[in-house]
Amino acid sequence: MASEAPIIVANDVVKTYYSGKVRVEALRGISLSVEKGEMVAVMGPSGCGKTTLLNCLSGLDEIDAGSISISGSELAKMSDDQKTRYRATKMGYIFQSYNLLPVLTARENVELPLLVGGTTPRTAREKAMTALGLVGLTEREHHYPSELSGGQQQRVTIARALVNEPEIVWGDEPTGNLDSENSAEIIDLLVSLNKKNRQTFIIVTHADVVAARAHRVVRMQDGLIVNDGRNGAGRKAH
Repeated sequence: MASEAPIIVANDVVKTYYSGKVRVEALRGISLSVEKGEMVAVMGPSGCGKTTLLNCLSGLDEIDAGSISISGSELAKMSDDQKTRYRATKMGYIFQSYNLLPVLTARENVELPLLVGGTTPRTAREKAMTALGLVGLTEREHHYPSELSGGQQQRVTIARALVNEPEIVWGDEPTGNLDSENSAEIIDLLVSLNKKNRQTFIIVTHADVVAARAHRVVRMQDGLIVNDGRNGAGRKAH
């Protein structure tokens, strides 16, 4: 049986920012491939390009050179509408700052991306409740973010990221605002969802405890991948 093609392929990706007269080379020719169902942790010091890489791979940011393909489709060849639709239907995002709307309940926050995408209210409600069930928060459906703990808010964020059953889940410091107990619970949840649903997770993190649970750790420095190690066995990047 032929092996599956990687779900994410990046070749010689370059991204440069300009801040006034200062030129910042955020990504300096990065190549990376990720298999379907992998959980990959991206680590490195602040300012090394981790979040830029995440934003470029997910199509949130344009790149200056190189190519990025997701599930065989090159991002540069998609129109803005196609990219927006692809992100809405095939990708989920978990942010450090939760990004929940304070005027909506937990269930309404999870429903929102579905409703925006044209799902009927009844179906959106059913899917939102299923997603809240996955993260153990069914009984908090009517609570507003201000009535939830930090760990519970992050669970709602994860439910929202998973509600459209995405192929890829992007996480930017998903445990960054949590204490060690809540962090451990969120990591356990992400690992179990990765195993259960065979979804691909790309997680930017500073936390060694998060990286230790990933299949693979990609370490960055100064806009380059300097190490790409599987299960703790480091393989020097070339």
